[in-house]
Amino acid sequence: MPKKPVALLSTQLQPFIAPFRFNGSGVFHLRSHKTNNKGGLDKDKGEKILDANRKRLSDFQERLYAQDRWSLLLIFQGMDAAGKDSAIKSVFDGVNPQGCEVTSFKQPTTHELNHDFMWRSTVALPERGKIGIFNRSYYEECLVTRVHPGILAKEKIPPSLMTKNIWRERFEDIRAFERYLARNGTIVLKFFLNVSKQEQRERFLDRLDQPSKNWKFSMADITERAFWNRYQAVYQDIVRHTSTAAAPWHVVPADHKWFARVVIGSAIVSALDGLNLKFPRVDKASLAEFKRVREALENEGKGGSKRPPRVPKQAPKAKARPG
Repeated sequence: MPKKPVALLSTQLQPFIAPFRFNGSGVFHLRSHKTNNKGGLDKDKGEKILDANRKRLSDFQERLYAQDRWSLLLIFQGMDAAGKDSAIKSVFDGVNPQGCEVTSFKQPTTHELNHDFMWRSTVALPERGKIGIFNRSYYEECLVTRVHPGILAKEKIPPSLMTKNIWRERFEDIRAFERYLARNGTIVLKFFLNVSKQEQRERFLDRLDQPSKNWKFSMADITERAFWNRYQAVYQDIVRHTSTAAAPWHVVPADHKWFARVVIGSAIVSALDGLNLKFPRVDKASLAEFKRVREALENEGKGGSKRPPRVPKQAPKAKARPG
């Protein structure tokens, strides 16, 4: 009996991506996205998918680095205790750290405030062949500054530019910036970890109850929790106005951390799979030289000549792999 054909990787993973991706077409309402969705999985099945995605991601990351053409920018946003840190740690477990760089954006420094609102993110963009991970990002400048307008005053923007249109203008700038990145070979994936207010409460209590997690708790988290509805409204506006085909948002159900990681890992792996990444092919001249090097090394092991093989003056330089 003939074997059933194996489904393409992208097809296998689509059920864990498509329901949560918004590319700007159609209508978006945040309340329509359940925070406790599990995609029809139980935790055991989810862990198996997560583990498989880790292995795939490790392989793709090596090919991405070796090919040295594309780069990947991953943006993580979410309320406090949504699980951004743990998701990054879990999804990238086992991936070569030399091929990835995580940047966490905190309160802007005086130096950063002397630049435009995207400057500090721009200088942290991943180079070709690498994965850049933004834990929070330039989207904070359309989020926290909108919930707390007083912060905007510290950015030293000329008063004549501080109009009611500033948020629409920033959305335009962000869309143009992400389109620019896409046109230059950077794949942009954005993840909003959509956690419920009730689950955030449980996670805050857990941080208070466990001494090993006390350090994660901040009274500022409770202060910001009082603005929950405002943050939700602003996040909805951000997703509506900055989702594009080139840089879609993924509204990730985050009440169950294991399922959030399934969605995130699946989206990343699927995007990399679509790039058709391959290890660079070596030209015939280099293959011939490799043959001579092999013969010399083998003869050296047999007590033959220890003179190193001649290396052509114009030998091609290969990019060193991490590790």
